[in-house]
Amino acid sequence: MSKANTNTRPKARLAKGFRDIEAPELKALNDMIAKIRDVYERYGFEALETPAIEYTDALGKFLPDQDRPNAGVFSFQDEDEQWMSLRYDLTAPLARYVAQNFQTLPKPFRRYAFGNVYRNEKPGPGRFRQFMQFDADTVGAKSVAADAELCMLAADTLEALGLKGKYVIKVNSRKVLDGMLETVGVDLADDTRRLAVLRSLDKLDKFSKDEVALLLGPGRKDESGDFTKGAGLKKEQIDALLDFVSQPALEQASPGIAAKRTGSFEPSQLYVDGLADLSELKRFVEKAGYEGKIRVPDYSVVRGLEYYTGPVFEAELTFEIKGDDGKPVRFGSVGGGGRYDDLIARFTGQQVAATGFSIGVSRLQAALSLINESKIQALGPVVVLVMDKDADSVAGYQKMTQALRNAGIRAEMYLGNAKSFGDQIKYADKRNSPCVIIQGSDERAKGEVTIKDLIEGAKAAAAIKDNKEWKETRPAQFSVSEAHLVQEVHNLIKRHQE
Repeated sequence: MSKANTNTRPKARLAKGFRDIEAPELKALNDMIAKIRDVYERYGFEALETPAIEYTDALGKFLPDQDRPNAGVFSFQDEDEQWMSLRYDLTAPLARYVAQNFQTLPKPFRRYAFGNVYRNEKPGPGRFRQFMQFDADTVGAKSVAADAELCMLAADTLEALGLKGKYVIKVNSRKVLDGMLETVGVDLADDTRRLAVLRSLDKLDKFSKDEVALLLGPGRKDESGDFTKGAGLKKEQIDALLDFVSQPALEQASPGIAAKRTGSFEPSQLYVDGLADLSELKRFVEKAGYEGKIRVPDYSVVRGLEYYTGPVFEAELTFEIKGDDGKPVRFGSVGGGGRYDDLIARFTGQQVAATGFSIGVSRLQAALSLINESKIQALGPVVVLVMDKDADSVAGYQKMTQALRNAGIRAEMYLGNAKSFGDQIKYADKRNSPCVIIQGSDERAKGEVTIKDLIEGAKAAAAIKDNKEWKETRPAQFSVSEAHLVQEVHNLIKRHQE
């Protein structure tokens, strides 16, 4: 008989730009989502889930920044030859939902949503094609108070996650930005140039001012030799824009100061209107007690997406981490949002006021893991070992396992085909079990069980010099009556969680 052709077997490999997430990280993720949800619901937002797939025309032209032409989203055709795409954010699906259900929804409509989004972009270190976002949006409220509220929600969320004193919510206005472009002579009707300018300015957190100046002017060649065409602005235009967005924080104490930072150009009316919005928003957040947490204005906030029409904001973590070169760098942005009054009009033909905030859950989780160094790895289940394999004994082990579960303790009976006691202990160690339950014939005859504390045992074993000493001390192992099993396990777990 000939052997099967192994060349036809698929190679076990992870798709580029994606990752597997294992149990400890998932538990931390679920704990974090619960805290975020609690804050969002306290603000009166209701949950809404929309599909991961939308018709491509529903996403419109509002695609994310692209590293390759026509490669912002994952798309395919269905059996009707209609193009469909995986969502790249949670805002475009919301716009479609509101337009579809506009007549029946309460106004304003307040919803929160979380889930994975997908970007068909070039992956890199820490940059994945699938990641999670958690959004809150208010649709149908024109007042700047709605934008101020979302800034306060962002601050409260970060504090609920233990980041008090380690963040700032920075606020700018797309009216101010567009007004500044208009002021220096950029035609706002020329979407291509306008977006090129905004997206270039948005890269100031990644590139030097000289490199951004190249992007605003003739263009920039990167280290690999790839050339990015510039926006084609003149030197005096570039200087005025870079001077404006680079204002030191101390100069941003009052929005009125910005009027002095237009160089030799006369401020446009749109610019002045944007400053008025920021002044009002600043008054709202300071009156609510958020001074120092929410910085209004901060003209460095650009946010490159096209659909913003008013205030834009960004949640930035202010603590430092070590970069690849070993030098300290700020962790940076973990979320942002803004006003988008024109997005729903694509479907309805009528402008609908809307504003929203989105947390980058995956990035925020990475930040939390960096600052919470004392965090104990999530404990796995208690494992009841199978010492005797006859049916009566196995039934007894299953009964003990169920008693632990009924008391709210994660537990499992060992179901593998272990050849030795040691194999079962190794299994429990890999599961990060706090302890194992042992009952052989001797324990059973006395109505007892032995509880082996794997956490304390590992600590003690590390301090013991030789195997003889270990056998003599039998660290972190004790016997209790079977009737006291549940209480003793409860006590052990509680001790390790303190």
